[in-house]
Amino acid sequence: MLAAVILTGGESRRMGSPKALLPYRGKTFLEHLLEITTHPRIGVQRVVTGADHAEITHGVALPPGVVVVNRRWQRGQLSSIRAAIESLRSMETEGMLLALVDHPLVTRDVVAALIAAFDGSPRSIVVPVWRGRRGHPVIFPARLYSELYAAPEDVGARAVLWAHKNEVVEVRTEEEGVVLNINDRDTLERLFPSDSTA
Repeated sequence: MLAAVILTGGESRRMGSPKALLPYRGKTFLEHLLEITTHPRIGVQRVVTGADHAEITHGVALPPGVVVVNRRWQRGQLSSIRAAIESLRSMETEGMLLALVDHPLVTRDVVAALIAAFDGSPRSIVVPVWRGRRGHPVIFPARLYSELYAAPEDVGARAVLWAHKNEVVEVRTEEEGVVLNINDRDTLERLFPSDSTA
């Protein structure tokens, strides 16, 4: 069983409103990510909230067991990863598919391809690659949870990728969404001129 973890703990300062609640094809970013990470191999989903917890949980109906509140969100993305790992400690997961709410333009096909690659090499880190650029989501095997947890806060999960550079499986994709980081209104309006004004 794999876990799907969606990180939504940041402050969304540049966007001006929670990125998790931004519209995309009739859904919110968060709803879309929850939908595409529904897969037979994914047995548990986690949504890590933080700065915008109240707004997100009011805006999207989430079962109580899915939500993980990161009360240390000010310490950066790694603090949300740590909160997710803590929430999974009582479960037998083989790995964690880590998705970022500001990288929502991902499809079921990408998730399925990443999981297939992980099943073929279950001790590896699996990353999508678009035109030579690595993106998200990323699958980390459970054996690396402790290293993720202990990674330096200023480097985060990249430290684990660097430490295991020979154990990374790259999955090439034609989907540019794996590398598109939607962090501000200008980017949002450029990519979704109609949705962003909804």
